[in-house]
Amino acid sequence: MSDGTHPEGPPADIPAHHGTPSASGASAVVVGGGLAGITAALALADAGVRVTLLEGRPRLGGLAFSFHRGELTVDNGQHVYLRCCTAYRWFLDRIDASALAPLQDRLDVPVLDANGTPGRRLGRLRRDALPVPLHLGRSLATYPHLSLAERARVGRAALALRALDLADPALDAQDFGSWLAAHGQSARAVEALWDLVGVATLNAVAGDASLGLAAMVFRTGLLSDPGAADIGWARVPLGELHDRLARKALDSVGVRTEVRTRVTSISPNENGGWSVQVPGEHIETDAVVLAVPQGEAHDLLPAGALDAPERLLEIGTAPILNVHVVYDRKVLGCPFFAALGSPVQWVFDRTEASGLREGQYLALSQSAAQDEIDEPVSVLRERYLPELERLLPAARGAEVKDFFVTRERTATFAPCPGVGRLRPGARTKAPGLYLAGAWTATGWPATMESAVRSGVSAAGAALVALGRSGAHLPDLFEEAA
Repeated sequence: MSDGTHPEGPPADIPAHHGTPSASGASAVVVGGGLAGITAALALADAGVRVTLLEGRPRLGGLAFSFHRGELTVDNGQHVYLRCCTAYRWFLDRIDASALAPLQDRLDVPVLDANGTPGRRLGRLRRDALPVPLHLGRSLATYPHLSLAERARVGRAALALRALDLADPALDAQDFGSWLAAHGQSARAVEALWDLVGVATLNAVAGDASLGLAAMVFRTGLLSDPGAADIGWARVPLGELHDRLARKALDSVGVRTEVRTRVTSISPNENGGWSVQVPGEHIETDAVVLAVPQGEAHDLLPAGALDAPERLLEIGTAPILNVHVVYDRKVLGCPFFAALGSPVQWVFDRTEASGLREGQYLALSQSAAQDEIDEPVSVLRERYLPELERLLPAARGAEVKDFFVTRERTATFAPCPGVGRLRPGARTKAPGLYLAGAWTATGWPATMESAVRSGVSAAGAALVALGRSGAHLPDLFEEAA
């Protein structure tokens, strides 16, 4: 599951500058049509640059996409964002999609413990309209999944986390789990609180996650502004946002978008620009933004573009498994919940978004799924259907109309200790060549927010070099780690 540093949102005076591409002058090619590439293409075109966007898949959206299964429209995985994800919120505004992916009025996460005693199975993580950190005080004080002593220790650890200097590179080298243990956090507290949030946002358990990235997530999401962690998610299929509406926005500013078009090489040309090779065509351009996964970027980078390009191959990946279950009747009465005491992590109701007319469709998002990503569907069915019945009594008599899984084996970069030194910035040593992608040095873990931030950063760097104004871009980086 996915997902920011100004919780109040982008400044109100950022103009919705939808530029008109010039018939002559600066040009750019963006390689990759995920969120990073779409963002870079829009930002460049808004400044009057002639942009060509090239994507090897038959659609835009990268790993946040939809597909059809019979009459259902299915997202490959559940993606969420937070109110503090100001870059992704800007992106939604830019493609006229904000109303289709609204935020909660106020953070409220039901947490169901499969092993809890009657009357204490359900807890809630929610905020009050109080300043930080008091906004979570009542929720923590009444959270039934931790003892009174554990709750007190959580509060002290949160204050210690808030005191960390996110600019300290030493944080990147330490793992979050060791830090939590050193600050009095029990295994139960890690499971019932820290990993409940951290696994979903970092795609790693605390012991496998960089303290720097974990601190950034908790500091920004829970300890920066009362509303920072309010959750938003698409009420329509992701393809409606990241493919159809994104392509409409690209078309409106004259971006040439080519799908099913894989770039085979990029190289500097004699005029100080770049040649981009695709099957049957050479594209000559002033600037190139590489917005592809780190392995593909490594293979396409010309010699000398980075001091140590092999570092890109040292950035590991982490999988996410999504389990999809269609019941003949309604078994869940809320939009989503998180689970404890079960292999189930987060469950979302996708009935309306999928177009299902009868019954209920639940999507289970299973992050850090290294042990399950290659399990046969039959094994996963035997594991997860009984777990859903344990968690949801209404499922016990319901008929399962469909059960299937989607697997993203390289869903995110692995946020392990030391990854920060491996993540490159937007600029390369080759003039006119820029990098974008959630794996670049945005200060964020691999979220939709990080992808959009990287696209803004790459476009901003390119516009400076092209002598174009980037005044229409949001300033999203003052507090990034």
